[in-house]
Amino acid sequence: MSSRVLVLNSGSSSVKYQLLDMSDSSRLAVGLVERIGEETSRLRHTLVATGATRGFEAAIPDHEAALKAVAAELAKDGLGLDSPELAAIGHRVVHGGKHFTEPTVIDDAVLAEVERLIPVAPLHNPANLTGIRTARALRPDLPQVAVFDTSFHTTMPESAARYAIDVRTADEHRIRRYGFHGTSHAYVSRATAELLGKAPEEVNVIVLHLGNGASASAVRGGKCVDTSMGLTPLEGLVMGTRSGDMDPAVIFHLMRVGGMSADEIDTLLNKKSGLIGLCGDNDMREIRRRIDEGDEEAQLAFDIYIHRLKKYIGAYYAVLGRVDAIAFTAGVGENAAPVREAAVAGLEELGLVVDDELNAVRGDAPRLISPGYARVAVAVVPTDEELEIATQTYALVKASQVS
Repeated sequence: MSSRVLVLNSGSSSVKYQLLDMSDSSRLAVGLVERIGEETSRLRHTLVATGATRGFEAAIPDHEAALKAVAAELAKDGLGLDSPELAAIGHRVVHGGKHFTEPTVIDDAVLAEVERLIPVAPLHNPANLTGIRTARALRPDLPQVAVFDTSFHTTMPESAARYAIDVRTADEHRIRRYGFHGTSHAYVSRATAELLGKAPEEVNVIVLHLGNGASASAVRGGKCVDTSMGLTPLEGLVMGTRSGDMDPAVIFHLMRVGGMSADEIDTLLNKKSGLIGLCGDNDMREIRRRIDEGDEEAQLAFDIYIHRLKKYIGAYYAVLGRVDAIAFTAGVGENAAPVREAAVAGLEELGLVVDDELNAVRGDAPRLISPGYARVAVAVVPTDEELEIATQTYALVKASQVS
């Protein structure tokens, strides 16, 4: 069968894309369309083989126009959507609820269910749906696959997934912990096992996906048993602009005493909290620069960030019982050595140690940053969500053709 997969990640005003050849998992082209619907939109396209980048700025009114522009750029490189080498299109879909536990070939019933989930993912699922519908219109003959951020976490036991609220109310409104960043946690947990020379079924891993959005997961034998994000991506770790865990009564207090509306509180907790709320910056590099200059506000923000991170490491150590590795990934996890050092400092009794020299090394390959004698491996494992989506998409399409 053909071996190329186009991966699309459609946001509210952007489309990220990558074209991969699954015969060797190589990238052929990558790009981004941003500011869709604004007066001036921007497209950047890179042909990986040569490293040549091109693009333009112009009005791109909607996602249909954006995907047509992407198709045109790919066609210039002989990689167009009409190519017989294109096996499938894989779509990132943020919320799949309880229903979607695996990658799924998209049909009208799948679209209807993703649409039904909009109330629990109002910022993400509508954009994902728009990208899917546009891509299906452009290539109605091509298999299109939805890969859900939530699916990796559907293996959580009910004891981890349920909130302790009235069961009937929770079921009526589908209130439970779904978790997110699932494609990243799946990829990184598997890559960590490979780094250790073991099968995923043999390894217990705590994965720390630390970017502007941040989440942790406890993975036992290749399956998620707990994760930090919940009904929405707001729960859990301190993030760039999100508060993470907080007493829910704060919301009632802000309504009653602060006179704030539900929408104002939503904006506060999702866009004006976390690191940016604590110190005015959500870039860890800038926060570390300010700390080096003696900025106490930046230092406190960092300390709060690390305190929450350590709490989750300890909690997931208890959940798993035995931990073989902790894996740091995503922008902060892969690049901020001070975060990794601080996160495990003082946890030597748990077998967690970071080697200063190994931790200071930068690179694109998975690597251990713990000394050889450490009881628990500490690793940096660059995530690759697009490759994970392409891998799952290709495997599903290949299996359906064989059967």
